[in-house]
Amino acid sequence: MKHIYFLFYLLFSLLINVPGQAQQTEKVLDGTFTRVPFEQFVRLVESQTSYRFYFDPAATDSLFITLKAQNLPVPAALTQALQPTGFRFAVDDEKRVFVTAGKPIEATLPSTFFQNTIDGATIARADAAAPQQNTPVGRSRYVREAEYVVHDIGTGTGAGTGKATLAGHVRDLKSGQPIIGATVYTENPDAGTSTDQFGYYSLTVPVGRRDIKIRGIGVKNTKRQVFLRGDGRLEIEVEEDITSLKEVVIEAEKDKNVAGMQMGLTKLDIKTMRQVPTAFGETDILRVILTLPGVKSVGEGNTGLNVRGGATDQNLILFNGTTIYNPSHLFGFFSAFNPDILQTVELYKSAIPAKYGGRLSSVLEITTREGNRKKFSGSGGIGPLTGRLTLEGPIVKDKSSFIISGRSSYSDWILRRLSNSSFRNSTASFYDVSAHVSQQFNDKNSVYATGYLSADRFRLASDTTYQYINQNASLKWQHSFNNKIYGVFTGAYSHYGYDITSEKNPVTASRLQYGIKQTNLQADFSYFPNTKHTIDFGVSSLLYQISPGSLKPNGEGSLIAPAILGREQALESALYVSDRIDVSPRFSVAVGLRYSLFNALGPRDVYQYAAGLSKSENTIIDTLRYGSGKVLATYHGPEYRLSARYALTDNSSVKLSYNRTRQYIHQLTNTASVSPADIWKLSDANVRPQVGDQYAVGFYRNFKSNTIETSVEAYYKSLRDFVDYKSGATLILNPHIETDIVNALGKAYGVEVLVKKTTGKVNGWLSYTYSRSLVRVNAATTSDMVNGGRYYPSNFDKPHDATLVGNYRFSRRFSTSLNLTYSTGRPITLPLAKYTSGNATRVYYSERNAYRIPDYYRADFALNIEGGHKVKKLAHSSWTLGLYNLTGRRNPYSVYFKSENGQIKGYQLSIFGQPIPTITYNFKF
Repeated sequence: MKHIYFLFYLLFSLLINVPGQAQQTEKVLDGTFTRVPFEQFVRLVESQTSYRFYFDPAATDSLFITLKAQNLPVPAALTQALQPTGFRFAVDDEKRVFVTAGKPIEATLPSTFFQNTIDGATIARADAAAPQQNTPVGRSRYVREAEYVVHDIGTGTGAGTGKATLAGHVRDLKSGQPIIGATVYTENPDAGTSTDQFGYYSLTVPVGRRDIKIRGIGVKNTKRQVFLRGDGRLEIEVEEDITSLKEVVIEAEKDKNVAGMQMGLTKLDIKTMRQVPTAFGETDILRVILTLPGVKSVGEGNTGLNVRGGATDQNLILFNGTTIYNPSHLFGFFSAFNPDILQTVELYKSAIPAKYGGRLSSVLEITTREGNRKKFSGSGGIGPLTGRLTLEGPIVKDKSSFIISGRSSYSDWILRRLSNSSFRNSTASFYDVSAHVSQQFNDKNSVYATGYLSADRFRLASDTTYQYINQNASLKWQHSFNNKIYGVFTGAYSHYGYDITSEKNPVTASRLQYGIKQTNLQADFSYFPNTKHTIDFGVSSLLYQISPGSLKPNGEGSLIAPAILGREQALESALYVSDRIDVSPRFSVAVGLRYSLFNALGPRDVYQYAAGLSKSENTIIDTLRYGSGKVLATYHGPEYRLSARYALTDNSSVKLSYNRTRQYIHQLTNTASVSPADIWKLSDANVRPQVGDQYAVGFYRNFKSNTIETSVEAYYKSLRDFVDYKSGATLILNPHIETDIVNALGKAYGVEVLVKKTTGKVNGWLSYTYSRSLVRVNAATTSDMVNGGRYYPSNFDKPHDATLVGNYRFSRRFSTSLNLTYSTGRPITLPLAKYTSGNATRVYYSERNAYRIPDYYRADFALNIEGGHKVKKLAHSSWTLGLYNLTGRRNPYSVYFKSENGQIKGYQLSIFGQPIPTITYNFKF
């Protein structure tokens, strides 16, 4: 009987283990689904099976399932349903389904995970380059596995108490472009550094087993494990963070506001800048900068920056190391920079690093992308007035790349359709082209070349045609001497010039030309002796060449008398050194010294004037003639840099800074706003250089896990030999320009408040600035005094300024942006009365800048619509719909006066007196 029971048991066991029988117990799907929302589809599957789904609702909000299932197992049904969507899934042993966009996650460890390990991690030898670059695995899997590999670096035992320096680059995995400002650090002991504009880092830590952690703007946090035996290199590739935009921008440097050494520094990436609405629907970096505390402009449609009470010429604008003299198109309505080629923008308002010089108020450094080192790609956009296209790709994969972008306007078609005949006969057009090539020869040598060209041509309801150009080029060689020191050698060329032509009347037809050229060479070195010191030092030399102006007759019938001013040239040189010292984890100090030398050079005629008298043509007592290359004036002096940070708690800190700067070149303008007809004047025997001192103190505090940043900064600036003008000054084609300008004293002070919410569906920033900018001309002679030698407001003195930039993201595809701006009206000099003197009627004016134009207020709104988030698409596109000047307020661009029928009448000119709707289509492939 026992044998019979055993046979029945054996037969029953065989039956229940037949494969086909087992499959019958597996739940299957049966039915037809047509554009069923993904979440609804998931609920149906979970209700009928034992599978449980895990996914990001924001990533799948636009995902719909279309499927015809006939007795399909769940994995087979998901494969069929998700294959055309770009989404992928993975299932583990407990029937948990993980759905991701683009790349599937690994539900199990690789089969080789526990082979060749030390302390549970795979050993990889890391010499000149990261060995994992040859691993034939998918990119996402490559990064995950790289986190578990132990890189054996250097020679030696790796034991003891010695230290070693690890160096290399941090690059984007997909494009190969450098990650700027990424933090590379270790814990226990605490040591860290940041990558520079080339993605380069150098980190000195104790030898032995270390976890190297990396985080950066817009990339996923990651780590690398190293067994450090001695000095060596480790190249790191990181993945882009594909989470919601509002989380991408901040997570990388979420504590920089408090922990960062630099004060008065604002860093912007292109994703942040694209959220701010603009007048014509195109991302404009200068208008985004104008939303920051301490940065203003004199009025509507103007991109001239007044930073902390400084003039527009006191800002050094650098584009990949070249100086930009006119950063705008079409009288300031468009920025000169194509947004598609930009990577980062940094604005220094105080504690200006010692490597920068030549300007008093700020440094605006604009860095372009290197171009995709992995594959060919492109992007562009079409707006109501402009179109743009950018192409990029590898020249030699993983070694060299190019990026080229072009932008052009086609606004004439709008002007021709206006009812006003004057505007129909107007023309306005511009274009700009940017190109950048990078080549990595080996681990120690890389070369970067940049070229930029822009041109404007317009004629607005007159017979005068304005043309102006920017031409810039730079060549950089980066060389690593060893892991602790590397240098960047730069040669750059900048040229700005304009041409104003009048030809309607043959008798008065004329052509006015002006140009400025700048050629500079510099060498910058960075030395990392240990984790407590970062030393920067270098040398630079810059040659200015200015053609102050030439007026020539235009045509054979013109009676215009030719006038050509003599050329000016000068040499500006500098040496600098700076050191950042981490005294303790809470206290850091940065000290620097820059020494600049300026030589004004011949050939030039220098006029000498009678002492104690106002300078004029009538007071010239002698003329000194200097030959070519002869030094006619020399100025020099130290420029100090000092800043300190003390961390009160993990979430708050106090910072202090002081810097002295010298400026040897001056912009001369007879308008309150920047004009393409402005001229630049070099310091010489009669025009002294400007000198500025700035003191600043700030308190910084973060809230709610560093998602809300707050700061309060106060500053005081004193300016010496600040340039101002005599009443009725003539600036263009004036051979005795020093007779119409005066050296003034200036002072500026203020408080800046910034509150920024960096994550979540609702984010943005609120800034408020109270500031004053005052000028005093207390000349030796009464005739040269202004306002009796008392302080008066500068042309850009605007005490109150407030801006709100708010963004709300409904989903991954839809978001809105709102921009509110308010500021005090700028100063103005008004005619107060008429009087008769010597049988002539004259106008009596108020003291200079004693009144103000009406206050400025504007509201802008934008709706951003992203295309479907499918990975496999010919092109990814988006739409931006905007409304500039939402309330239609007639903000004054300028106020002017005319005499009509014996009366003086005032008029207000508004550029945007009504809401301006815009629509822009953007694409990327």
